[in-house]
Amino acid sequence: MQTQNRFLDDLARVATGALGAFTGMRDEVETRMKEQFERVLGRMNLVTREEYDAVKAMAAKARAAQEALEKRVAALEAKLGGSRGNAPAASKSTPASARTTASRSVRRRRTSGKSR
Repeated sequence: MQTQNRFLDDLARVATGALGAFTGMRDEVETRMKEQFERVLGRMNLVTREEYDAVKAMAAKARAAQEALEKRVAALEAKLGGSRGNAPAASKSTPASARTTASRSVRRRRTSGKSR
């Protein structure tokens, strides 16, 4: 019976050693994979969460300002339209060549921003 106990004891020691080695290997593999992921993500030029949230807040503020200005312009146009007796809107009274030039410059600004 003692031989069986020694055999089981030896087997338990080997299993314990193997589990310790596997745990060490797992930790090393996890560390190396984490380093590799960080390298790959670093090369991708991704923005951080803080930068994204800051730009999102700036966009929301700009949108609110734009909506406020649109309301203000609409109120001024209504006021101007009422005192002149339904005069045409400023964009319609602008010559077609000026509107075309303005829209081209807007398109140029939009496309030049994408290439940066």
